[in-house]
Amino acid sequence: MRNLRLWLKYNGTAYHGWQIQDNADTVQGQLESAIEKIFCEKISVNGCSRTDAGVHANEFCCNFRTENPMPCATVVRALNAKLPLDIVVLKCEEVPFEFHARFDTKSKEYIYKIWNSELRNPFLLDTVFQYKYKLDETKLNKAAKDFIGTYDFGAFCASGSSVQDTVRTVFDASVSREGDMVVFRVSGDGFLYNMVRIMVGTLIYINEGKIKEDDIKNIILSLDRNKAGKTVSPEGLYLNKVNY
Repeated sequence: MRNLRLWLKYNGTAYHGWQIQDNADTVQGQLESAIEKIFCEKISVNGCSRTDAGVHANEFCCNFRTENPMPCATVVRALNAKLPLDIVVLKCEEVPFEFHARFDTKSKEYIYKIWNSELRNPFLLDTVFQYKYKLDETKLNKAAKDFIGTYDFGAFCASGSSVQDTVRTVFDASVSREGDMVVFRVSGDGFLYNMVRIMVGTLIYINEGKIKEDDIKNIILSLDRNKAGKTVSPEGLYLNKVNY
């Protein structure tokens, strides 16, 4: 029995997230359908994360087990021939049998892209959050540093999550600008439901003067979701890197 690890990239606009669902099109559903056609067997795939509807991935890892001897390079070509154009397999590699894409993850990096201009960019539709009011990236970068550390991030978790332990470690967080594109980048050992989108919403509230620039630590310590910012829309969010 082989254990194959796949690295994917996808545009999540058309999908109800990664995880397979009844009566909804998902990335996992598309991938498992393509694998079944190629390997002629029904195979369950383990994903590294449960990205939400409309969220994208520059790098997504998953694994599955099979007895099929097909070479990894052939697996990549065959899957890309069967998958829709908004999902691509970047690489396939054989890994130890016990490897699990979700449980063996050491850290992840997310980015959130904001097109910061009074004019919409139609070529970036559904792949960035378009925000017309001027963002002060220097101030927001300074504020973002207060996310760094090991804390109970319950104030940055959306309702509906079944997770009991809301303690997470954020390794780094930053805000940068290149032209009209502002990018929030955050890495950590794991993230709660909508955590990154709430972080971005909190930074936007700081920019708008609704939250004080130095208040992020107080919000974290409060464990009160109502004290943090809004949950921004999903189209600007990308799972950017997965580390093992």
